[in-house]
Amino acid sequence: MCGIIGISQHKDAAQLAYSGLYALQHRGEEAAGIATYDGKNIHIKKEPGLVADAFDERSMAALKGDSAIGHCRYSTTGSSNLKNIQPFMVTHKNTPIAIAHNGNLTNTELLYRRLEEEGSIFQTTMDSEIIIHLLARQRNGSIEDAFVKVLAQLEGAYSLVFLVENTVVGARDPRGFRPLCLGTIDGTYLLSSESCSLDLIGASFVREIEPGEIVFINGEKIRSVYLPGRETVKKSHCIFENIYFSRPDSDIFDDNIYQVR
Repeated sequence: MCGIIGISQHKDAAQLAYSGLYALQHRGEEAAGIATYDGKNIHIKKEPGLVADAFDERSMAALKGDSAIGHCRYSTTGSSNLKNIQPFMVTHKNTPIAIAHNGNLTNTELLYRRLEEEGSIFQTTMDSEIIIHLLARQRNGSIEDAFVKVLAQLEGAYSLVFLVENTVVGARDPRGFRPLCLGTIDGTYLLSSESCSLDLIGASFVREIEPGEIVFINGEKIRSVYLPGRETVKKSHCIFENIYFSRPDSDIFDDNIYQVR
């Protein structure tokens, strides 16, 4: 279980990511990280510990740019060291891409072996790094095609946010194991694991990202593509979100957590 957030083209992107992660702190107290894009480069700050301890005024000032993603970690795979703290980054077609992942892949070993045989060198023990390597190998077609091809290879639970230049990409696995919601603030869209973080930063809840949906957010513009065959996959929301993981004031899986409990 982890918390993720993504904001596209807002002048206070880093601060919104920080505040959003603070509201999602219950989803992971082991480590926290934020990545921003300044029009040329991705800047990443990540540290072990609570959100409030991981960032100070100086480190926040260094997170330049108007698009950001963030992650607070509760480790379920991979060891507890600095290399395994998210977001991770890779370069695809000369474009830097950062990723933050909530969930666990179940075909990790198969994908690891295949990628290593094809020459990939892994820097962490996280299943999330597999997704980055798969993306880096997509050299043809549009960015939408690349994400569909990569995510179609994954099995298991995932809610994801990516930072691709100023575009924030969000995705949910076809079974919808983990939550991911869409909000809006000051005319731009954002993504978060739970609606409670939207409330804290003054954003409005729009809807939940659908299972098998991939959204591309560029400021006030949003477009969606869908994984093939998602309609035939049985939906399997994680019951622990309702009874344990999520905050009582969040709306998850079309239910209010307080009312469910």
